[in-house]
Amino acid sequence: MTFDAMAVAVDWLDAYRAADLDTILGMYADDAVVECGCDGSKVISGPEGLRAYWQRRLADYPASHLDDLQPSGDGATISYVARNGVVSATLRVNREGRITVLRCGPRRT
Repeated sequence: MTFDAMAVAVDWLDAYRAADLDTILGMYADDAVVECGCDGSKVISGPEGLRAYWQRRLADYPASHLDDLQPSGDGATISYVARNGVVSATLRVNREGRITVLRCGPRRT
């Protein structure tokens, strides 16, 4: 079964906006990687790493409303408003509908 990556991206943003840590973490595949360029470049993996990243992210950079959503290969690119401006996040999604890679950073104009 394949999943609609754009729907996954919207669900991800909804969970982010609600600061629902458990739902966000449950959306990631076991071997998921986050490549974040929002506050310096960093790569996060593993359950403990993702939990620590998202706890800090939810506290320091809450998400507001959707700015844009586009398909992107085997995923989707979603832009949203955060405290520090518009952030663009590209999510790669596997056949089970779980996020395998998240690449995020300030949206470039």
